[in-house]
Amino acid sequence: MRNGPIILVDDDIDDADIMKEILSDLGVENKIRHFSLCSYAWNYLQTTNESPFIILCDVNIPQQNGLEFKKQIDQDQYLRQRSIPFIFYSTSAEKHAVDEAYKELTIQGFFKKQNSIEDLTKSLKVIIAYWKLCHHPNSGSTETNPDSIKQKAG
Repeated sequence: MRNGPIILVDDDIDDADIMKEILSDLGVENKIRHFSLCSYAWNYLQTTNESPFIILCDVNIPQQNGLEFKKQIDQDQYLRQRSIPFIFYSTSAEKHAVDEAYKELTIQGFFKKQNSIEDLTKSLKVIIAYWKLCHHPNSGSTETNPDSIKQKAG
């Protein structure tokens, strides 16, 4: 699972491209599966044989927002058992969204997209390193060295 794809759900193509570039620069070798709509990510999660490493999801997405998407995942027994870490990564970190995410959903983080590439790089580095080390139901037993992520952000 630690080597599984990173699921990126973001309707802003420029933001998604920047995040992909930063992850590549950090030496993250996981494939990136980008979905511009939650419904596309939902279909992928329902049908894939891959074991996703993490889901990075924007909050403000047309048709179905990130909060609604996470609620849908939480209500699906199959996806809940998969225990895929779910992180909100959004330009909007309004109190009501953060409260709902933590108090009503099972998320593992809520981060605001940083304005500078340097700050965005630092936060993505921390998020990926944390989940590479963290043990959870589907993390497997593979030992991972956090130093394998390049030191460009630090």
